[in-house]
Amino acid sequence: MAVPEINVLAVIIATLSTMLVGTVWYTPRVFGNYWMRTAKVNPSGEAKDALKPILITLVVSFISAWVLAGSAAIAQEFYGGNFLVNTLVTAVILWAGFTASRFVTHDAFEGRPAGLTVLNSAHELVTFVVMALVIGLFGISGA
Repeated sequence: MAVPEINVLAVIIATLSTMLVGTVWYTPRVFGNYWMRTAKVNPSGEAKDALKPILITLVVSFISAWVLAGSAAIAQEFYGGNFLVNTLVTAVILWAGFTASRFVTHDAFEGRPAGLTVLNSAHELVTFVVMALVIGLFGISGA
């Protein structure tokens, strides 16, 4: 069984890009105030309270970036063509098929507001597209 080629440097940078996207997306001047109000999040203001969620986010983002890079490499092998385009299409398919659909399902059962589902799903779409741009622009080989 062949293992897809994954550019580790691209995966690391894509992982870090998720932190940048999240920082901008959930800042109070963008969607942060709406998110905190709608999700009923009350930050303590203590940096130590943010450490655990940030570390969890880094690990999960690394896994997502790794899976995206591997899936894009498989798509590239199968379809050929432009790696950046294949990576972007793969990211949108993975987002729609797994991330967005799971948000909708869980939020429906938890009775969360539709606006929160849209906000968080859109954030994940932007996150996946940015990761795809990083991975797609770096290409398969390297690192």
